[in-house]
Amino acid sequence: MLGLHVTTSPRWLERVRQNLDEVLIDHAHCEKKAARTAMNLLCAYDTRRELCREMTEIIAEELEHFELVCNLLSRRGIAFRSQQPSAYGKRLNQLVRSSEPERAVDRLLVAGLIEARSCERFAVLRDGLDDTELTDFYGELFESEARHHTTYVRLARTFAPDQVVANRLETLAAAEAEIVVGDETLVRMHS
Repeated sequence: MLGLHVTTSPRWLERVRQNLDEVLIDHAHCEKKAARTAMNLLCAYDTRRELCREMTEIIAEELEHFELVCNLLSRRGIAFRSQQPSAYGKRLNQLVRSSEPERAVDRLLVAGLIEARSCERFAVLRDGLDDTELTDFYGELFESEARHHTTYVRLARTFAPDQVVANRLETLAAAEAEIVVGDETLVRMHS
């Protein structure tokens, strides 16, 4: 369903357990970036009514998730602050082609892959942490990330034929797999 080429290694979960505060702060930043991505897509393709409607819903949901993560941080006495992001998103976005409609397809598929990875990581956290509050929290967020992934891939198909989108998704998913198993030193949601 998610189209990912690799699953998260057990090593990532171990690193998260040792750096949970950092990952929770990063998660808040990820939700904010997801809302910004959807807003950028809405602005870039504002003549496409279906895309605008879907992006409006995603923006609202991602901002709600941002607030939920900030509330979680507050309950745990963790100050939300700036932090160095992982290179994951930047590296994926470097794969976006520059001419339209290929650019639109790539932007949507990259957003979809990021949502897919988030969904997969939320399942790892839901199933692998010993903290009931967090396992419940990530279980609740799991479905929306899967839905966002599906929405982005479906919208990419409004810019190009199904097979073209499927082929490009395979190419980008292979690149995403290389990025996610790379040598990232930071412990982040997508490291």
